[in-house]
Amino acid sequence: MAIQQETPVTGQSPQPPRVALRLLVVVALLVVAGGGLWLLTVATTPAPGPTAADIPALQVKPAPVQVGAAAPANVGSEPAAQASTTGQETAEAWLNRVAAASDIPARALRAYANADLTLRKVAPTCHLSWTMLAGIGRIESNHGRFGGAQLAADGTETKAIIGVPLDGSTGIENITDTDHGSLDGDPVHDRAVGPMQFLPGTWRNWASDGNGDGRADPQNIDDAAVTAGRYLCAGGRDLGTGQGWWAGVMSYNNSVEYGQKVFAVAEAAAKASTGR
Repeated sequence: MAIQQETPVTGQSPQPPRVALRLLVVVALLVVAGGGLWLLTVATTPAPGPTAADIPALQVKPAPVQVGAAAPANVGSEPAAQASTTGQETAEAWLNRVAAASDIPARALRAYANADLTLRKVAPTCHLSWTMLAGIGRIESNHGRFGGAQLAADGTETKAIIGVPLDGSTGIENITDTDHGSLDGDPVHDRAVGPMQFLPGTWRNWASDGNGDGRADPQNIDDAAVTAGRYLCAGGRDLGTGQGWWAGVMSYNNSVEYGQKVFAVAEAAAKASTGR
């Protein structure tokens, strides 16, 4: 759904961390996922902006939990790193097993795991979990499968995912064009883009290259997942606590029902990763 008028998100964005303006931080991280080594480039210190808007995907039953009361289960939250160091299960086996148990495509899982490990390096006190990204990715675009789209081998959507125009119609925020239609194809009003559904202004401020190809593409799940992780971690949040987790997810979309849906998917994903 588009940003709701009764719960506008503009102005609710967290303050960015205090680091050098517009610098690039290159984080070399060995991620044993699919047998590859990923060089992760993260742009730092964006200005705050409006947040993402979700588009209708499949229905998810909200979790019966109060805002701030708890964070979802975080079991099995070190996928690729854990698999590569314990020797008990390869990363590829982990991806395939959890994909089968959770209905999260293995390619999306790889992106969420990579973003988890990246944020452990650039924001270690944030405690971002891949399960939180999985919850958001499920509600925003059904893990990149909204409207018949699929994730290609390189993580890019086979067809662009673009949300409804934010034109001020019933129940929708009015946000006029900020990118001349370069990301969303709409020169009149902004639309949320990509599997994690970023508004153009938010993407411009937080865009991150999650796969080391030298560019940040909102239609690429690797880039979008790292960007979402950085956005959620901004302002020194600790997403491992109930208060921090809920503050992060509500900054993404200021809706209690949205947060409860993300909670339900995140907890289900965590349990699927351990077979519980």
